[in-house]
Amino acid sequence: MWTDSLRRIRAVAAKEVRQLLRDRITFGMIVGVPLLQVILFGYAINTDVRHLRAAVADLSGTQLSRSVVAEAETSQVVDVVAVAHSAPELEGLLKDGKVSVGIYFPPDFERRTWTHAEPAAQLMVDGSDPTLLGVAQGLARMPLPTRSISSRAAPAALFEVRNFYNPERRSAVDIVPALIGVILTLTMVLFTAVAIVRERERGNLELLITTPVSTVELMVGKISPYIMIGLIQVTIVLLLGWLLFSVPIVGSLASLYLAALLFIAASLGLGLLISTMAKTQFQAMQLTIFTFLPSILLS
Repeated sequence: MWTDSLRRIRAVAAKEVRQLLRDRITFGMIVGVPLLQVILFGYAINTDVRHLRAAVADLSGTQLSRSVVAEAETSQVVDVVAVAHSAPELEGLLKDGKVSVGIYFPPDFERRTWTHAEPAAQLMVDGSDPTLLGVAQGLARMPLPTRSISSRAAPAALFEVRNFYNPERRSAVDIVPALIGVILTLTMVLFTAVAIVRERERGNLELLITTPVSTVELMVGKISPYIMIGLIQVTIVLLLGWLLFSVPIVGSLASLYLAALLFIAASLGLGLLISTMAKTQFQAMQLTIFTFLPSILLS
């Protein structure tokens, strides 16, 4: 009896293999997912941060402060591309996005290295990227240049790190805004791809093509509702983040919605591209998931 059972299992398995071989998209994903993602992530994802744009405001003007800057550049973590003459000017460079790291030396920098009562200098960082904040904390523990501490003990912390984004380091402030990109990427691509393929499966697409509606008009008409859906999703995330998690909304809402609109358009375009390759709704969902992981990890 068990031999008959094995024979039936083999027959079903053989039928499933033949079905997979006929389904080119599924078979391609079996090979393509591990192949492309290992190559893509292996070469593209690199957590080693190097050559960050930095600005220096050296109000002490000492040989020691210049040595510290030289040591920081030698580490290849930062490249000094600008010089500021005051702390407000240094903050302005950071807020304008011209640099990612600001190094501030107070007038009494050298005295602070002797007293050890407080950090000798300040490291300003754009903490909107958590990776940069981790790099800044590593630089904060950088020792004084060896040649400058022959007659003094090095302070416990050379720099005090000042984070210009989410200084309280609340996880909701990082996660909730990021969910806008995650949700839009998944829903916009999936909705558009499935909607077009569903019309093709039901034969409605061919009927629409025979009407006076042009191809461009048809595509714009199909995706227009999803543009509104995307903007509604952005509004829901912002409202819930503000009401439930006290995530502050700072800056121009018009600029935020304009950026979201451009992102929605790009996501819908990707959904349309997937719809041209998928023959069924299941294939459309497969291809959406295939593109979702690289989109998130490389963003």
